[in-house]
Amino acid sequence: MMDSPGTPDTVVPVERLGPDPGTKLAHEVPPDILRGAGRRLQILAAAISAGIAVNLIIYRLVPLLGGPQFGDPPGPIDIDVIVLGMLLLSIGVFFIARFEWLSPARLLDAGLVYEVLLAFGAGVAIQAFAQSLRLPRWGISEVCILILLFPVIVPNTPGKVLLASLAAASMDPLGDLLYGLGGGATPSVSELVGAYHFNYLSAGLALIPAHVLTTLARQVQAARELGSYRLIERISRGGMGEVWRAEHRMLARPAAIKLIRRDMMARDGEDRDVLQQRFEREANATALLSSPHTVELYDFGVTSDGTFYYVMELLDGLDMHSLVERYGPLGPDRAVYLLGQVCESLAEAHERGLVHRDIKPANVYVCRYGLEVDFVKVVDFGLVGVRPGMPQTDGSLAIKGTPEGTPAFMAPEQILGDQPVGVRTDIYAVGCLAYWLLTGGWVFEGETAMEVLVRHVREAPPPPSSRSELPIPVCLDEAILACLEKDPDRRPPSAEALALRLASCVSESAHWADRGAREWWDIHRPPASPPAAGGGRKPSAGPSVP
Repeated sequence: MMDSPGTPDTVVPVERLGPDPGTKLAHEVPPDILRGAGRRLQILAAAISAGIAVNLIIYRLVPLLGGPQFGDPPGPIDIDVIVLGMLLLSIGVFFIARFEWLSPARLLDAGLVYEVLLAFGAGVAIQAFAQSLRLPRWGISEVCILILLFPVIVPNTPGKVLLASLAAASMDPLGDLLYGLGGGATPSVSELVGAYHFNYLSAGLALIPAHVLTTLARQVQAARELGSYRLIERISRGGMGEVWRAEHRMLARPAAIKLIRRDMMARDGEDRDVLQQRFEREANATALLSSPHTVELYDFGVTSDGTFYYVMELLDGLDMHSLVERYGPLGPDRAVYLLGQVCESLAEAHERGLVHRDIKPANVYVCRYGLEVDFVKVVDFGLVGVRPGMPQTDGSLAIKGTPEGTPAFMAPEQILGDQPVGVRTDIYAVGCLAYWLLTGGWVFEGETAMEVLVRHVREAPPPPSSRSELPIPVCLDEAILACLEKDPDRRPPSAEALALRLASCVSESAHWADRGAREWWDIHRPPASPPAAGGGRKPSAGPSVP
């Protein structure tokens, strides 16, 4: 299992943080620019290769179609050699970027070298065409396009961009001088200034996108710093918030950080307060729970811009919705084994006076946890409620027009509001969850959410065995239908009682735990390679959001 931290990490707003020794310095490329550098350079090299090939074909076809006949321009280098060299260079850069033969930072530097070499080839080739057709040197060179294009697609630090842009800008005059030395007319200084001053103007303008992109990337990186944690990538997104994979900056410990969505916070004042109270209650409720089958909370807080967040363990596994969608309905032995762990998590919550109220496949994860597999974690206590008879201080935290739960898993009393929501409300949802695991379908389905809610209130559910090709014991059918009783008093009285009843229905559940689970994970979800130093292994999935 994941070790619990001895002392919670202090999470403070970004603006209060001191200098971060791990943050990139001003003269270094920000991580967000490094990310995807190979892909961008690969696309650019492919596009330029295609453009050169098309121009080479046109160069050969124009005379055949009655166009001007290109002469042999004076110069030390044959034009065909120049064009072919540019094509081979672009293809080479494509493969270097495609197979990531260089680190992201080196790839960006290689992109600058590529820019200068392309500009040299373009400068010589353009001068060859101009002299063969006796065209004037005046006008804006195609090299200007390269100078302005590269900082946008393959950005780098402003200093490096300036040096590469100045070198690229000088390739046109260099090509002009080379052909002058080869027998052509040698241009004067005034002619060179008049012909190519746009090149150097473009080199200056290239600093603008370089500065803007690197500055924005650093701002984004700073915005992703939450105290001791750095946001890496978004795992999931839902109606109330987002979940990000994160790393502890000093320990390189992976974590998941849940953020409330800013557009949800932008509602009118009353609803905004309700959302923040709900989010805070979720964090407090989860922090009270110590069951190994409840997601572990590390810390929570509010940033200076009002974004509420909490930091929890990062799960290596997949939720039960994805599990059944990808691999099909489960056998009774495995379903009972997993449901027993769900009941253990809920039993502790109920003992502490808390009701989850949103048990559903997306909120229950099946994980690899240390040396154990098929280890269940219950997440998202975002709709957690207080049991009847327990102290309640926050009143109703319902958002106007927002249903309290997920329609396919809501108990009749939760839908109608005619009875208190309690332990047996969660028992009903566990019955719906068991139905999904065994059949791959919801208890009730409909064209609209309202139709599903009405059916939960009025209709008797069919037994799971009637909707499954797998054999389901009669005892298990009866246990699940007992969970789905309309009257809460007719459901199992507690999560512990339900777990015992489920276990009595399947004699092979121990066999699944001892051998079947390990075999399944070895086949379908083999362990990922160990994380690199300073980075966390990317999980298959993470906590969902409501």
